[in-house]
This record gives sequence, structure tokens and C-alpha cells, in this order.
Amino acid sequence: MEKVVLAYSGGLDTSVAIKWLQESYGLDVVAVTVDVGNQPELEAIQEKGLRVGAIKVYAHDAIDDFIRYFIFPSLQAGAIYEERYPLATALARPLIAKILVDYARLEGATAVAHGCTGKGNDQVRFDVSIRTLAPDLKIIAPVREWGMSRDDEIRYAEEHDIPVPVTVASPYSTDENLWGRSIEAGILEDPWTEPPEDAFLWTTDPRRAPDEPGYLEIEFERGIPIGLNGEMLDGRALIGRVNEAAGRHGVGRIDHIENRLVGIKSREVYECPAAVVLHTAHAELEKMTLTKDQMRFKQLVAREIADLVYNGLWFSAHHQDLASYVASSQHYVTGTVRVRLFKGTCAAVGRRAERSLYNPGLATYGQGDIFDHKAAVGFIQLWGLPLQVQAEAQLLPGRTDFLRLGAPEADPDDSAAGPGARR
Repeated sequence: MEKVVLAYSGGLDTSVAIKWLQESYGLDVVAVTVDVGNQPELEAIQEKGLRVGAIKVYAHDAIDDFIRYFIFPSLQAGAIYEERYPLATALARPLIAKILVDYARLEGATAVAHGCTGKGNDQVRFDVSIRTLAPDLKIIAPVREWGMSRDDEIRYAEEHDIPVPVTVASPYSTDENLWGRSIEAGILEDPWTEPPEDAFLWTTDPRRAPDEPGYLEIEFERGIPIGLNGEMLDGRALIGRVNEAAGRHGVGRIDHIENRLVGIKSREVYECPAAVVLHTAHAELEKMTLTKDQMRFKQLVAREIADLVYNGLWFSAHHQDLASYVASSQHYVTGTVRVRLFKGTCAAVGRRAERSLYNPGLATYGQGDIFDHKAAVGFIQLWGLPLQVQAEAQLLPGRTDFLRLGAPEADPDDSAAGPGARR
């Protein structure tokens, strides 16, 4: 019998999908659970998958690969979608897709399946990534195909002896990994309603956060965080500690209206304590070590990479080209940033770098000032020369067009001119 590799979470949708794939497609199901910092009970998930009917259930620890190849490159890039979302879920999808393809090759499967709906972004990320890596594999999305409501799924599960949790279902749809947690649906679909406290698990209500600020000193090497408060840490430990410290101070809550790839606007709520802190610190270190032109261009690159990741184009040549630029830009982004955490806010309050472009002798207004003040006169003359020439040639006596912020008023001499007349 042919095989299908299923991305398996152990939840209702993918558990029902095991039986549904067997009945609807006549396929043996190989379930793969990928841990990107979101699967604390891997053994229980494996046991459930086998009990439901999968012929094999793999548990794959991908946390270190997620950090090294996805989280940290996106941090170096400064990739934040629509200036708010650090791309936690979007970054994990191409990695999971690659792992599914790897297991499909290992098992000789002819198809890959995932539990995405037909309304979200994840279906695009999975489908595009899988087709890029393995065009020969068939892609099946049971939830997108079967048309069952949640109540229908529960009845299906009961009829097929699929274990259904007896706990009260959460009113929210959530997804989480090491880099962040997303919360949507339920009352959050009303953009006028403030997110209730029960939507948050990682962060303290800022109103109840400690009354004294907390401080973190984050050390970077070539744009990658390597130490916290003087202690060298691997990525897994560092992100975990920053998540805990920032969450305790209520840092990392994001509430915004997001433009989904499928063409709809969606109210999205996220908890990303470590992502918010590390992006803040990294951006501050770049201000110390990159030139004005580098920073301006890198902002364009960051926005482009964020769009590519969000839109499921991680494995594109365009992304790889931009990633090469980012890696080059991080050569001297080495140093330490001190951030203050207080009542839901994160602010950089100290920064130092061995190859810093900040020169105290040039910046100071006190003793030790080495800036040549007299040179400024000639600089200003040359900088303003084009404006002076234009004013002398085109700013006629009595005309103040150049001074207005809005559209110039009609010239009295042109009152008889038609709409298309040239002045």
C-alpha cells in the first residue's frame, strides 16, 4: 500500500486525519511530529498516533535547526512583518515542510499531508515549500478537503474510537514555538474588543508586572546573540531565559490588524517576549556598527525578507540572494546591548561595540571635541548649492510656491488657461 507522511500534532484535526486519509485515499499513514519548541509531550503524541492507526510515528527534535537556520538569520535580517510580527509561525513552516519531505523520501511515500485550513497562510507556506523541494509528491490537506465542522470532527472521532480530550475546549486557535505564540479566533475576531487576559500564557499583565524594572545585557557576535548577563549560552537556553524574563515584565504582547497572503485582513494577537527583546537589542547594535547608507538599504532588505517569509517563499533564489547580503552586513555587528524591561516595555539603555562607528571625540560637545567646526561652513555651502541655484533661476519675485507644503495656487496670469495648459 502506498504511504503518506502526515504532519502530526496529536490534536483533533490531525488525529481525525489519520483515519480519514486511510478511508478516503487508501493510504498507510506515517505521522511525523516536529518539535520546534512546542511539543512537551512527544512520547504521548507518538503513542496516540499509533493508537489511532498510523503505521509509524516519528518525533523529530528540530529546535536547534530552527534556531540556527531560521530564527537567528531572521533576527540578523531584522525581518518583522508589517513592523509588528516577528514571524514565529511563518519561520517554522518551511523547516517542517523540509522535514516532511525528508521522511517521505526515507519511507518511500508518494504523498505528504498537513492539517491546514483553506483560509490561512500556512497552507500556502506548506504547499509552496513542498512543491519546491519535491515536485513529484502529492499534497493532501484533509481539513481543506473534508468540509467537516468541529462538531462533525468530534462525531467522526467518536465513531472511529479516536481519543478526544474531555477538557473544555479553548475559545482560541493557537500555535506556538520557541520564537512566539499566536492567538486568534473567538472574541479576538472583533477588532474593537481588547484581548482578554485568558488569551495570554507567556506574559504577565503589564499592570501587574514588577514595579521595579529588570535589565538584561545581551551579547552578540556577528548579529547572533551568544551571551546573557555575562554568561555564554547556546541559542536554546538564551531564548528560553529571555522569554521568561521578558514575559515576567509583560513584554512581548502584540495586537494588530494583519494583511494575510490570501487577501483578507485578520486581527492577530501574539506573544513574542524573546523576539521583541532580541530584535530591539540587535537593531540598536546595528546603529552602532552600520553606516547610514547600510542601515537605510538594510531596512529595505528586511522588509523584503519579511514579506518573502510570510508569503511562504523561503526556498526561493531571491531569498537566498538577500540572505547573502544580510550575512555580509553582520560582519561587525558584535557587541553588547543593555535593555530595560518595565511594565510591558522594552528599551535599549546601553550599548557598546569594539568596532563601533560611534566616536566620542566627534560626538562630544565638551572637552576632547575633535570635530572641525570650521569645515561645516564649506559643507553647508555645497550641500545647499542645488537649492540656491534653483531658487535663483525659478523663484521669481513675489512667488512663494517653493514655501508652501500643499499644491500652489493658480497664477493670476494663467486664469484663462485650461486644465491641461502648461505654465
